[in-house]
Amino acid sequence: MTDLLPVDGYLVEQLPDVWFGVVMFALAMYIVLDGFDFGIGMLYATREDEADRETLLAAFGPIWDANEVWLIAFGTMLLAAFPRAYSRLLADNYLLVLGFVLALLFRGVAPELREQREDEEWQWTCDVSFVVGSTLAPLLFGVLAGRWVFDAATLSIPALLTGVGLVTVSIATGAAFLAAKTDPALAAEMRDYGIVATLAYLGGLVALLVTVVMTDAGRVAETVLSAPAATIAGLSIAAGVGGIVLARRGRYRQWLASALALPGLLSVLVALLLYPNIYPPTGLTVREAVVSPLALNLVTVLGLPVLLLVVWYFKFLYTVFSGPVTGDSYSG
Repeated sequence: MTDLLPVDGYLVEQLPDVWFGVVMFALAMYIVLDGFDFGIGMLYATREDEADRETLLAAFGPIWDANEVWLIAFGTMLLAAFPRAYSRLLADNYLLVLGFVLALLFRGVAPELREQREDEEWQWTCDVSFVVGSTLAPLLFGVLAGRWVFDAATLSIPALLTGVGLVTVSIATGAAFLAAKTDPALAAEMRDYGIVATLAYLGGLVALLVTVVMTDAGRVAETVLSAPAATIAGLSIAAGVGGIVLARRGRYRQWLASALALPGLLSVLVALLLYPNIYPPTGLTVREAVVSPLALNLVTVLGLPVLLLVVWYFKFLYTVFSGPVTGDSYSG
């Protein structure tokens, strides 16, 4: 037993760092996948035609609740591997977390309730709840991430820019997703919204990084000026600009790939700015906050196979619903 599962040492020396990467991977998957769900919810406010609204709801209907699995995975893995960071992160940001959960609730319940009554006032109320929830959820989650990474106040510029950045990149990915899956007329409108959102995101990202360098928020100015961070920023600009070019040429599936790279790169930047700390306000590093070797070894043996199964399931899910969306259903 001891030989198979060490008690006093990790299965591999770098296991705490591996789990930091696993937690960041779950965060990235959530921001990428639920991000375009939020974007669709915000773009819903631009639709007055009932058929368009049904199309938007059908586009994310089969997958949005599955995408939230990655939020649960992120929280579960953070708790399992770094419980001290998990407890402090939630305790220090209690109201933000509560607001985020309520926004998710409004976003998720509103489309379901909308179908229950053929009443214009009722459906208008549900539509407003859907749009507000879809907007507040990424905004509050982004502000929370800004507080986490930059050790900043809720209403500070770095935290607010992070929140607004998550809103704009969600709109960009949501527009690209819809353009790739809807009819040409709707796709053209989504292209225009997506281009504006992409430019807003890139501008906000540059403003955030400049602000961090000038104020040394979270004492990460040196990291922001490092070659890896500069590379991530450069790749983000390249993905954004390249996506705009692809969108203008009508290559919407390629545009979607470029757009989804933006929140993915943002997650990598978050990980880079955090490491080797796991929660800067506490000064805890990854190795100081990690659970005991035996516990982490057990979590590795039991949890990583489940994570691989989840990744396979999502590949299957997106293969099944890879076709264009028409009205209230998928085709192809």
